[in-house]
Amino acid sequence: MNRHAAAVLGGGLFWGFMGFFTRHLMGFGIDANSAIIVRCGIAAVCFGILILVREPGQFRVRPKDMWCFLGTGLVSLLFFTFCYFHAISLMSLSAAAILLYTAPTIVMLLSALLFREKITKTKAAAVVLSFAGCCLVSGIGTGTVLTLRGILFGLGSGLGYALYTIFSRYALLRGYSSSTINFYSCLLAAAGAALIWRPAGLLAAASASLPSVLWCLATGCLSCFVPYLLYTYGLTGLENGRASILASVEPVVASLVGVFLFHESMTVPAAAGVILVLTAILLLNRRQKT
Repeated sequence: MNRHAAAVLGGGLFWGFMGFFTRHLMGFGIDANSAIIVRCGIAAVCFGILILVREPGQFRVRPKDMWCFLGTGLVSLLFFTFCYFHAISLMSLSAAAILLYTAPTIVMLLSALLFREKITKTKAAAVVLSFAGCCLVSGIGTGTVLTLRGILFGLGSGLGYALYTIFSRYALLRGYSSSTINFYSCLLAAAGAALIWRPAGLLAAASASLPSVLWCLATGCLSCFVPYLLYTYGLTGLENGRASILASVEPVVASLVGVFLFHESMTVPAAAGVILVLTAILLLNRRQKT
């Protein structure tokens, strides 16, 4: 496995802990909408510091390219979160998760259309395996009732999730660094969320005690800053479709976090789903004959 694939996998591993951090924030009175501002805002500060230390010139963005960052920040991060939160309010978490993980298929199709990436048999097989694995891990098929609104919001979350890869690729092709992409993406997502939801008492709740401050910092750094840093770096050396499939390790990690940290049960289908997702990752990373 090359370093770019390892970086994307690492990003998926960190994303898998998102629910772990969100649960702790809610314990301090920070709701899900406010958690977006905390998560993206702190990550934006981290990326800003990284750019200041390494190369301040990376803050510079050509006005004609600003649409790339509006795409990653508002159309992707913020739109994905908005749709996903509405989806889980209209259907079970498992059903919402399955619709979210239509993202690798969307990425593969859009990349073939926009960037002329080939849809190989290996990538197609990996998409099928990873999607089936996500279905099993999420426990789909347990009497879930679906509505048209719920399905539309769920598919919207998958589209928003997928578009981060697409818009990031356009920004990379225009010569921007992964740090620049991530800084403006997180900044715009946090600003957009603050304007839309206007969370009252967020600052008071986040700074009420030392533990709440530390959990906010950990949420921003470990569930947003580090994974997006790794994922966007991985895109510099991987095709979009392959990167999106590799990142589907996230629900596997989330499931294992539930088992080991929150003492949730691991069903036989969920264990089979873990194996399918890992098989898809191994399939993508096997050595090809020259």
